[in-house]
Amino acid sequence: MNRLRKMRPTYILISAFITTMLVGTFLLMLPVSVTGQPPWPYPLETPPYEYGPQFEGGAPFSVAFFTATSATAVTGLIVVDTATYYSTFGQAVIALLIQIGGMGTMTIVALVAMVLARRLDMRTREVASASVSGVEPGNVRKVVIGVAILTATVETILATTLLLRFIFLGHSFKSALGEAWFHSISAFNNAGFALSTNSLMDYATDPWIIIPISAGIIIGGFGFPALLALYRCGMHWWRWPMTTRLVVVGTTGLLLTGWVFFALAEWTNPNTLGTAEDSAGKILMAFFASVTPRTAGFNSIDVGSMTDISRVMTDMLMFIGGGPGGTAGGVKITTAFVIGFVVWSEMRGGRAVNILGLRLPRSAQRQALTVMSLSSIAVMTGTMMIMVQTTANLDQALFESVSAFSTVGLSTGITATLPETSQVVLIILMIIGRLGPLTIATALALRTSPLTYELPKDRPLIG
Repeated sequence: MNRLRKMRPTYILISAFITTMLVGTFLLMLPVSVTGQPPWPYPLETPPYEYGPQFEGGAPFSVAFFTATSATAVTGLIVVDTATYYSTFGQAVIALLIQIGGMGTMTIVALVAMVLARRLDMRTREVASASVSGVEPGNVRKVVIGVAILTATVETILATTLLLRFIFLGHSFKSALGEAWFHSISAFNNAGFALSTNSLMDYATDPWIIIPISAGIIIGGFGFPALLALYRCGMHWWRWPMTTRLVVVGTTGLLLTGWVFFALAEWTNPNTLGTAEDSAGKILMAFFASVTPRTAGFNSIDVGSMTDISRVMTDMLMFIGGGPGGTAGGVKITTAFVIGFVVWSEMRGGRAVNILGLRLPRSAQRQALTVMSLSSIAVMTGTMMIMVQTTANLDQALFESVSAFSTVGLSTGITATLPETSQVVLIILMIIGRLGPLTIATALALRTSPLTYELPKDRPLIG
């Protein structure tokens, strides 16, 4: 315990995340976690790789570890069908991992500590504040309570709405209750796991399913710091901090842009929006196609049948992701927009970077550039490794890598056909994407103290 107390918060966060993954892997390997059904059939007629021997007990380690990582990282990529491969117990384990991964392992620890001990020591405050970015240690108690109340409220409302709809569609109460709770947890935590083989394609034009799930995805993807600021400041936008301003403007702009783009690009595609019988259905499907890359992973249309330009747009939306400090992945809206404003300011010859009425400090510019650079390197490296190990083309490999790193879960259909070496690549990308490339880099940094001297200044030629 003394050594644990001396560890840096980033080490503790990574250790807690990996421990959660390993415990989840063990539980999914138990015979009670699987149904004994054969693995998910390949989406390709002739898969380039064999899945391996059938199991007679629990799930193989490779399958259980990939699923546990995907659930804890709230990604949603799968190598077996969640609905048929895992039993009710296994699905409950996946839902629990999603909940822990979405709220944050150390947030859960802080919440349990408050319930049992009625207080938080300083070390727990520091680690919990590191897991919810932008929160000072002194405000951890209020934030943790707020996160728990928000999570319980949104998931309960969403589950109740879905429960009523599933019952109306003819599901038994037991089946409807299980599906409603599972999908509400998966939606709010931006996980993308579904209890049907084709995700939400059966409900593509059902607004009573799509709209509530979309609302859960958007609220969860806002990020807890931005939601807390909205709660405190209301609609008095001049009191919003820069993070909240960027998240509100960025989320609205990206959702509308993606909505219009997918409607125009896929309107006449007979394999995507063309499957809807009327314009209202197409509009709803286009809206959901814009929501899910933020980073939920549900799909109501066949991603593999989308046009090339639509997949490129999806790549961009997935890479940007949602708001910081929440359940969404990606480089985050704030990072992408800070880089954009820095470029715009440089093009205009401005000395300071002003964003939505506030001035951006230089330290935030360097941090945004670091996150964007590390993220790009991770995605490109993962893409090249998948292409070297498989017959996947650039489009497929890039899509899978971005989806894994941004913890989205959308796939062109090749995840289950990848060899285990490529699945390991996706696992590493999911871990980096969920913990954050800057967190990983900080943990691996060799120097922990700042330099006490400065070198002579010089200016290289740029561009």
